[in-house]
Amino acid sequence: MRTAALALFCVGLWVSMASVLGKQYLRCELARKLLEQHSFERSLLSNWICLLEHESELDTSKISTTSNGSRYGLFQIESRYCQDGRRGGVCNVKCQDLVEENLREAAACAKRIQAEEGFRHWSGWQRYCRNTQNLPNLKVICGI
Repeated sequence: MRTAALALFCVGLWVSMASVLGKQYLRCELARKLLEQHSFERSLLSNWICLLEHESELDTSKISTTSNGSRYGLFQIESRYCQDGRRGGVCNVKCQDLVEENLREAAACAKRIQAEEGFRHWSGWQRYCRNTQNLPNLKVICGI
């Protein structure tokens, strides 16, 4: 009983720390960061921004619970791609690293998912971004 209560306390603490350590990005700020610091392809950048606006609302600390498990961070990466407390999963990353302001681990994992499964992996992209007319024109909006 004490162990369960301690575990619940630790999860709550971790979630509250994630929200403190996270960042809510602005569209153009994030587009530039993905392009310049994480080497996202310019030709796919509008797809990524649309996806992120609909999956996480550009919030790195977002954690969602679904019937299939949890989804973490800016890219809403499913729990099968990471492991709690230590590196693991398909992307060999800690789930906690996916909700940090530092996007290194999350960006690498998201690019891996997109390369293997395409944007169709994310329901937010399928629902809102699949039609190219719905993609933001980052050249006009952000000068990118």
